[in-house]
This record gives sequence, structure tokens and C-alpha cells, in this order.
Amino acid sequence: MSCQKIRTFSHALWQTSKSTSLCKVYVASCGSVASTGPTTQIGKCCEDEQSCGSDLGIQPVRSTAIPTSPSPANHRHVASNNQRVSPTLSERAFTTELQIDSKTYLWSRYNEMKRLVHDLIPPGVCNLLNPSTIYANNEVDLDEVDIYGFDYDYTLALYSNTLDTMIYNTARDFLVKHYKYPEGISKYDYIPNFAARGLHYDIQKGLLMKIDAFHYIQLGTVYRGLKPVPDHEVLELYGGTHHVPLQEVSGFYGKGPMMKQFMDVFSIPEMTLLAAANDYFNSNDIEYDPGHLYKDVSVSAFKVLKGRVYSYKYILRGDETYAVLHRLASHGKKLFLITNSPFSFVDKGMKYMVGKDWRDFFDVVIVQADKPHFFNNCGKPFRRLDGNGDLQWDKIKSLDKGQIYKQGNLFDFLRLTGWRGSKVLYFGDHLYSDLADLMLRHGWRTGAIVPELEVETRVVNTEQYAQSLTWLQALTGLLERMQMHRDLKSKEVLQDWLKEREELRAVTKNLFNPHFGSIFRTCHNPTFFSRRLCRFSDLYMASISCLLNYDLSYTFYPRRTPLQHEAPLWMDQLCTGCMKTPFLEEMAHIR
Repeated sequence: MSCQKIRTFSHALWQTSKSTSLCKVYVASCGSVASTGPTTQIGKCCEDEQSCGSDLGIQPVRSTAIPTSPSPANHRHVASNNQRVSPTLSERAFTTELQIDSKTYLWSRYNEMKRLVHDLIPPGVCNLLNPSTIYANNEVDLDEVDIYGFDYDYTLALYSNTLDTMIYNTARDFLVKHYKYPEGISKYDYIPNFAARGLHYDIQKGLLMKIDAFHYIQLGTVYRGLKPVPDHEVLELYGGTHHVPLQEVSGFYGKGPMMKQFMDVFSIPEMTLLAAANDYFNSNDIEYDPGHLYKDVSVSAFKVLKGRVYSYKYILRGDETYAVLHRLASHGKKLFLITNSPFSFVDKGMKYMVGKDWRDFFDVVIVQADKPHFFNNCGKPFRRLDGNGDLQWDKIKSLDKGQIYKQGNLFDFLRLTGWRGSKVLYFGDHLYSDLADLMLRHGWRTGAIVPELEVETRVVNTEQYAQSLTWLQALTGLLERMQMHRDLKSKEVLQDWLKEREELRAVTKNLFNPHFGSIFRTCHNPTFFSRRLCRFSDLYMASISCLLNYDLSYTFYPRRTPLQHEAPLWMDQLCTGCMKTPFLEEMAHIR
């Protein structure tokens, strides 16, 4: 969306604010729905006991048929000298001044809010996100970064979706052939877009689910096999609550005694195979141990990945990988590669993407590093490989350009290179194995590669999502403000609104994934994955090619989003948040 369109929209909002409080009108329709408390009005209000427009933008109506009532949450009288001060909250909440029944009043507020959403949020206004944007959780000045490090899989090399099918089929056949699982499992084909990254798996119960940042299971996203588990059954299984205690949800690296969190992009076919095998046993009433199944599927998938039997032909956008490396090296930046993949596999992929002289770009290349242990264990020494990939026996006293090293540890890496602190920026896709230790223990800058951003950005940019989410927020605001109406008819209206709210939640969820929704949010909270993304990465982006949109002296500033107790100033959001994205158009020449 162009800057001119944003200015036009801003002007329209400002014109609206002349008659009503802009902050309150827009917060109710698009922003935070938390109670904002008393708000200062423009000028004096309700002097001489006159009627006042509501906080939702409803103008005063001088009529005995449908009079308006000041909203108790966001309204105050202005007292000066001997003027009457505002009534208490309870006096305002249960006023008897209304001349109409509460049901008619509630629906009038509902209809007025719908009109405001339609008028103030025109179609296409939220179509602002660019999939090539780099998002900042922390302030990062690229001018201070001298050394760039990379993981390989799903960082330097992105893969097509057909790779997921191959991994699933190979692991499924291994499960049947080597672990003697029933042949019926072979009839289950891979289901694209069933699972999503960041999900938790209850090992003993055989349940796949999404958990939010506060350790609550998102009801409606719990699956036993390929079938959803009813909400009431989920509550029964977890002792009357959908909260999972800290000691059970997962450990630091996503593995707990009861649950495993799948944070790797490669884990999507593994989750699908778990669901398919569980579904076979449950559908055929075959007794089995879910713990054994989890272990066997994990081993099968691990063998496929460890063997790295897949072809470089699955790789996407190799030319952009070359462009990133070339640009960084030509600007005098030091580059290094630390990957768990074997040299032969990396060598074939890098030759395909970058060329036979790909090693000339890197000052240090480390393969089979055994991350995350590479970052937190000093026990394994480096070993050098010759040109054929065979191990050498010499003692490693330096890490030299053009050489290939295996295993090792970060402590020796730091000692031999001297590369420390915020001048190092490392990119990886696995939040735990690639980024967590570097961020928390060693003070490196980190960049998370999140390929799912491309798909989710396309969804967020649709008119259906923008309108549905905006109305969902506005309706939630109505429910919060109108909940003090507790007569029978009002309760019926509020129940209708709650039902519509649940339907809107389902609509917005299904736009991303009909089973689990967005990887970043539950209904309203950040997901467990999203919270870890914010904690372990300074920057995150869909691919490293996003770096091509920014100058190497560019500073990334995190967007200031309001806390629950802070005023959600839309104009501040508009200027500091959305205005960043169109800037990419001006940076396109860097490519």
C-alpha cells in the first residue's frame, strides 16, 4: 500500500476524530479491547447534565424513542468549581434512565459498531505486509555486524513441499518394514498442511495439540490421530483444566517427560506420520503403547534425515542464496557455516545453489556439528576433513579458510576465531538447536528463518481476514463494555454475541490451517512457538533472501506495541509500524 493511501486513511481518521475521540473509536473497532478506563475527552462533556455521545462513536440522539446512554467504562463528567462530579461505576452501570429496553439498546450498539467497522476500515486498508520484510524483536544495527553465520537446512537451503512427502513415505515404509508395524499403515498417504510447526505431542496420551505462551491448550486444536478430540474430553484428560504444568509441557530444548514440541520444519512429516499411525490403531481398535509408537516414529524419521538421501533438486531459490553470500562477502563481511548435515550432502547442495567454488565465500565451514551440544558442551574437539571428506588426525590449532571441519564446540570456536558478542549474527531455523544458546549464553545476535511467514502473510493480507479480525476485535470490545447488562433479555443478546465471536475465531483460524490455525497465535494469545521466537531471536524473516532488501548499515527497530495497561494509540501504530513496510519498495535497488 502506497504512502499516499496511508496518508489518505490517516486524514479520514482525523476527520472522524473531530466529532468523537479517535483513540476510543478506533480502539473499539480495530485495536486492543482491554478496558481503557477513564479517558480525557476533547473539551468539556456532560456539563449541566446534558446528554453525551457514547465512547463508541454514537452521536447524542435527542429523542424519547431511542435515547443514548453514556458508556460506563470510558466516560466521566468534568468537574469544575461546584459542578457535580461523576457518579460511581455502580451508579452508572445500573442507571435506570434508559427509556428503551436493554435488548434494543444492545443491538443498536451492535449495529452502530458494525457501521463504524465498515466505514473506518475500508477494504484493502490492512493489505500492508510484505513477505520480504525482516521483523525485529530487538534493535539491531547491521553496521555493527562484521561476521555472519548460517545453518544449512532451511536457512541457506529452502526445500519444496514435495520433500515432506518423500520423508513421510520413506519413514512410513521403514516403520512397517523394520519395526514390523501393520501393513495397513502403508495405506495412509501424506496429508499436506495437516500439521504445523511448533505443535506439542503428548507422548503417553498420543495427542497432537497447540499450546499458547501461558501453557494453555487451545481447545479445538487437539487431535487423536486424524480426528479432533471434543473439548469436554480434553478437560477430562487433563484433570478438569486445559492448562499444562511447566514441568510437563517441555524442557529448554522442547523435550519434556510428558510432551515433545516439534520446532523443526523437518518435523512436519514426522507429526503427520504419528497422527496417521495413531489413527490406524484407534480406528481398528488395536491396543498399543503410544510411547513406543512415538519412539519408533522418531527413530524412523531420524534415520531418513541422518541419511540425507534427498536430492538437491528439492532446493528452492538457490540463486538468491548466492546473491546474499556474494553481497556480504563483497562488503568485507566474514562468513561461516555451522551445520549438523554431513559434508557430502552440503557440498552437493551448495554446488547446485552457489557453484563449485562455494567454499571461497566462507572463512570457516563446520559440518556434523551436533547442535545444540556444539553450543553448550566443550568436550568434542574439531577434526579436519580432506577434499574427499575423509577424517584427518592432525591437531587443530586454527580454523583456516578453504578447510572443512567436523564436530568441535563453540568454546574452541570462540578461542580460535575471536568472534564474540553482538558483532556476530547467526541465522538458523530451529529456535532451540540453532539460536537459544547463542542468544542466552553467548550474546550473539540471532536471526530466525521462518518459511511459514510467506503463507501466513498472504492470509493476513486478504480482505476476508482483515474484515473478520477487525469485526472480531470490535465485537469483543462490545462484549467487554456491555457485560454489566444482566437482565434475561440482555443475557440472550450477549450469548448471541459470544456465539458469533466463536464463529469468527473459527473463520480466522481456518484461513491459516483448518486443524491448528496460525503458528503464531491461538485465538488471542501468542503460541508457545511465538513466545520462544521472541525470546531467542533478534530478527526473524521468511528466508535469508530478505537481507537483499536492506542496506548493510540498516538499523532494525522493534515496533513498540502497547502493553495491556498502556493506551493503544493508533496514530503511533500507523506511523511507526505500518510505514516500515512500503519502505522496501525504495530499497529494491539493492538487489
